[in-house]
Amino acid sequence: MGITIRPSSIHDDSHNSSGASSSCNTNATKKRWSNLMPFFVVLVVLAEIAFLGRLDIAKNAALLADSFYQFTSPSWSSLPAAAGDEVVLSGVDRRSEADGCEKWLEREDSVEYSRDFEKEPILVNGGDQDWKSCAVGCKFGFNSDKKADATFGSPQLPETVGVLRSMESAQYYAENSMDLARRRGYSIVMTTSLSSDVPAGYFSWAEYDIMAPLEPKTEKALAAAFISNCGARNFRLQALEALEKADIKIDSYGNCHRNRDGRVEKVQALKRYKFSLAFENSNEEDYVTEKFLQSLVAGSVPVVVGAPNIQDFAPSPDSLLHIRELKDVESIAKTMKYLAGNDEAYNQTLRWKFEGPSDSFKALVDMAAVHSSCRLCIYLATKIREKEEKRPVFLKRPCKCTRSLETVYHLYVRERGRFEMESIFLRSSKLTLEALELAVLSKFESLKHVPIWKPERPESIRGGDKLKIYRIYPVGKTQKEALYTFRFEGDANFSSHIETNPCAKFEVIFV
Repeated sequence: MGITIRPSSIHDDSHNSSGASSSCNTNATKKRWSNLMPFFVVLVVLAEIAFLGRLDIAKNAALLADSFYQFTSPSWSSLPAAAGDEVVLSGVDRRSEADGCEKWLEREDSVEYSRDFEKEPILVNGGDQDWKSCAVGCKFGFNSDKKADATFGSPQLPETVGVLRSMESAQYYAENSMDLARRRGYSIVMTTSLSSDVPAGYFSWAEYDIMAPLEPKTEKALAAAFISNCGARNFRLQALEALEKADIKIDSYGNCHRNRDGRVEKVQALKRYKFSLAFENSNEEDYVTEKFLQSLVAGSVPVVVGAPNIQDFAPSPDSLLHIRELKDVESIAKTMKYLAGNDEAYNQTLRWKFEGPSDSFKALVDMAAVHSSCRLCIYLATKIREKEEKRPVFLKRPCKCTRSLETVYHLYVRERGRFEMESIFLRSSKLTLEALELAVLSKFESLKHVPIWKPERPESIRGGDKLKIYRIYPVGKTQKEALYTFRFEGDANFSSHIETNPCAKFEVIFV
């Protein structure tokens, strides 16, 4: 586009005596316009450049709107943006960019699964029960018209998912050990071990009134014992005898060393004693039975022979005494006598009854707020979906979105004991464990989430409406790992996990 500027013509039709003067003025004016002409040309050129520049900016903005995001490749490896795509506009709201990424990811990562577990529930052969309150459709029984997802007992066919369920010690029933169960073809193991696929322990808020109030300790004997299996394979009978030799008076209500009438209600009897001999029949990790729990209910300090990791099950660090080996009996007897004669020290062992148990204890017992049968169905449904997620339609999910210099990662999280996942998002500038916790809290608080254990826990320790996170861990970890052993080794380790696990899934434990 050309623009021509012409100097104004100077007309003089009169030919009077001032003509010479006018001619001089005209020549001077033309000279001045001639001198200014280069400046006008420069201005015109600049105006044209500015105009064309505005057109280019508008064009680039339109292109940027059409290709708003720089996406990753199908294999989720980061691709460097082309030079023309790295456009930085002044005044851009980075938050709105990230929000746009989040909406896009929710849409693009949303892939429908082939099986709706509400319409087509998990079916387990064995028993006869329909778990109406389970987070996933869950039925136990026999249906010849439909192939079961799993079956209790030894698998008969290679493709059958066999389930071993037992609450007995592996020291008496060797098949209950994880290694042997796997060798025998069981795909899923349900035992008291927190390392099993679906733990089936004795702990339960509903079954045991753990926070029951204390009653006066009126018995003269320091401890009570209820031991009826006198052929246990550990040293519990020797421990009982060694305590008696150490001058600890024990009222024995069981078949072994009985000196009291055993026709009593066990927990009511224990409430009258300062100590209870919670002696298991085997010293197996995680094998903690009603003997320990009933002592807690009664408010009688348990003296334990049994699980070597019994402290993991303690409501507070000083709430029990542990005889690890027979040689410990002498020091334990001395401690029992000291506590029995010192009210302040003894009351400290039961302080958890008034102030509430530790978060670790609550997190452990809360697991049982969802019945092990329901947890089995959740486990099976999760495995079925994991298998389906290997299909191409799932592998094509972007799982992250890059715009300008920021990458937004799409993650999924659910509360332990639930099935469906919730979306959360983390940004590359804050790919940290702290950011993960904040994102999880923000998400569940926005949903006005009620923890799954809320109806089960005793009212005194339910807490308020504010959510508190105990652990966040990748889906698939055992409860042993989730509660005690798993930790991301800092932000770098967590960031690496997100990069190598597209659309990573997590579980959260609230306390």
